[in-house]
Amino acid sequence: MGGCLPVTPIGRDFALILAARLLRAFGFGLAAVLVGLHLERRGLTAGAIGVVLTIGLLSAAISGVLAAALASRIGRRATLAAAGMLMTVAGADLALATSPVLLGIAAVTGMLGAASVDLGPFASIEQAALAESVEPSRRNVAFARYSLTGGLAAAAGALLAGTATNLDRGRLLFALYAAIGLATAGLALLLSPRAEAPVRAAALSSAQIRALAPLSALFAIDALGGGLVVNAVIAYWLHVRFGAPANVLGPAFAAIALLQAASYEVSGRLANRIGLIRTMVFTHIPSNVLLILVPLSPSLPWAIGLLLARFSLSQMDVPARQAYVVSIVPPAERAGAVAFTGLVRGLGQALGPIVSGAAIQGAALGLPFFLAGGLKLVYDLSLYAAFRSRRAEHETLR
Repeated sequence: MGGCLPVTPIGRDFALILAARLLRAFGFGLAAVLVGLHLERRGLTAGAIGVVLTIGLLSAAISGVLAAALASRIGRRATLAAAGMLMTVAGADLALATSPVLLGIAAVTGMLGAASVDLGPFASIEQAALAESVEPSRRNVAFARYSLTGGLAAAAGALLAGTATNLDRGRLLFALYAAIGLATAGLALLLSPRAEAPVRAAALSSAQIRALAPLSALFAIDALGGGLVVNAVIAYWLHVRFGAPANVLGPAFAAIALLQAASYEVSGRLANRIGLIRTMVFTHIPSNVLLILVPLSPSLPWAIGLLLARFSLSQMDVPARQAYVVSIVPPAERAGAVAFTGLVRGLGQALGPIVSGAAIQGAALGLPFFLAGGLKLVYDLSLYAAFRSRRAEHETLR
């Protein structure tokens, strides 16, 4: 069986990790579309929704660092299982809670799923394990396949979210979200001892933190822009600006997730040809121009069309960025590196929903998109200027 797929080894542990990734991405894809509408149905204002989303993104970023440190003490399996239980708490809270304070508990867990991607404890541990599970020459495509798996599952979750046309249906779907957390916790406990880190060490040395600081600072700029237009914010903006209901938003974000998934596969192959940094920058610049055009849309179909075009390019940097980060630090510190850069990105991203919520409430509907596109263009140009000559350890470009 080992030779069936040349990119990734077909082993029990890998299959379990992939299954957990599928389930979790399905849940996050569902939550990203639904959480803003669900909070509004519970009586929260646009500003309050922005605060809740910010708390969720910030908690996700912090939990990634805590998970990396915890995994170095109690192991990856136990840490992943604990993260799954936090997802269960978040889902149960959203399904049952009625007051704004109690709803905020879901955000504090770091498992709100506002961005439809892993920013928390799962990412820091799984990406480190993934880097060690394939040969270095196959790492770019391996990370692309990892992202592809999540993208396809997120599309299915977004599509299901489109059926939540009322509060009761939304509560039912968040109960499903809680069940997904339980399932991912169980899958983590089934992993073999081989899934643990080969060397018990500090999550990340001070020397590596200093080395990663300039790159992380640029990631923070990109993340601040991304935080202004996370999927939950975009879905809520479409609802406020054009009156888009859940049964329109769900299919739209499912299509977006499918385009993202396809772009992940292209990203890995493109990175093998032109390099990781060039892949990150050259695909990002046109996507950010399209982002700036979104609020100028005269109608809902135009807005969705521009978003589809934008998302067909905007996430191609994700697997390239993941492969780059884990390839410029020692193997024992990879989880810490992912967690540290994730924390910095999360801190930047967490500021976005507050600004977006205030802008939407104040009728400055286009401001989040203009700011996001501008910040991301600054990031693209700065990243290329600073890191175009620094290759990852496994890059062998012609």
